[in-house]
Amino acid sequence: MITARAPGKLFIAGEYAVVEPGGDAVVVAVDRHVHVHLGPADRGRVDSDQPGWAPLTWSRDATGVVADDDRALDHVLSTIRTVEEFVIGLGIDPRTHSLRISSDLDDADGRKYGLGSSAAVTVATIRALDEFYGLRLSPLEQFRLALLAIIEVAPTSSGGDVAASSFGGWISYRSPDRAALAELRARDGVLAAFRAPWAPLAISPLPSPDTLEFVVGWTGAAASTAQLVDDVQAAVGAGTSAGPALPYERFLTESRARVADLTAGLADGDPERVLAAVRAARRLLVALGTGLGVEIETPALTRLCDEAEAIGAAAKSSGAGGGDCGIVLAPGGTDLTPMLDGWQRAGVRRLTLAVAPPEPRVGAR
Repeated sequence: MITARAPGKLFIAGEYAVVEPGGDAVVVAVDRHVHVHLGPADRGRVDSDQPGWAPLTWSRDATGVVADDDRALDHVLSTIRTVEEFVIGLGIDPRTHSLRISSDLDDADGRKYGLGSSAAVTVATIRALDEFYGLRLSPLEQFRLALLAIIEVAPTSSGGDVAASSFGGWISYRSPDRAALAELRARDGVLAAFRAPWAPLAISPLPSPDTLEFVVGWTGAAASTAQLVDDVQAAVGAGTSAGPALPYERFLTESRARVADLTAGLADGDPERVLAAVRAARRLLVALGTGLGVEIETPALTRLCDEAEAIGAAAKSSGAGGGDCGIVLAPGGTDLTPMLDGWQRAGVRRLTLAVAPPEPRVGAR
């Protein structure tokens, strides 16, 4: 039996802007994981211990791997299909297998924390299939296959979550043109898309801000990243303005500047610059949501962030917002008690998370 795992993620800055090709973000991998156990089998099957999961069985037809029921394309099924196309392109005969999935990324009731479970299960499955087929893929190659699988299911995914799950640690990420990759795959196949230049992709490790304490709060409200990204894109396309206008092109420019400030602060070990960049990134996302009429920072996230700022920390929503988690960076030695007491009164729960260590051989341009 092969066992593989991949960590979840949190976005620190760059949300929404990173959806555009060439958009920049800073993401971190967290020390909760999706686990995959895989072995050879006579019939393809995917099981999970997650609440509400029904076993998925699959087989092959002339088009490749297909589900045996009427289920819509699933992230795991897309990953199996993508790897199978890849190995066939390499001249390797595909083999049938079964896998079982377990996750640390949800609470005991199966509610998602917003830690990127779709990306983590995709990367963990890629890692298990890498060993199953003896491919010996590098973290960058695993990332490429995982992103090709993800965008078959979620075309608007930036891939920042996939990068965090693939590389670990703190990551500077610049997104490739996923629409172009999807078009290339549809025309020429997985292997051609895998091997093609992925400009403007850039992935680099960043130093951990050791003088700052990293704290995560969970609002208890689940949010759909795909839906929120679609809502923002629709509002931008329609020219919607429900409040003080922040032109989208200006948002993209300012987001890149805030990510650059954050990256420089991390690289230089400058905690004050890091804190200032996170605070500015929060204000920018709030302005975007207000201007487009999309609730990015919910009342619970506002309370989470305001309680953090009251003790001298920096905080913001993580990812698409709309619920899920907020992140806090606090100067070392800060008394967190007033913030945590305020969170408790607001129904915000602190998650006991740390940053997952980086994988070896990180770095791609």
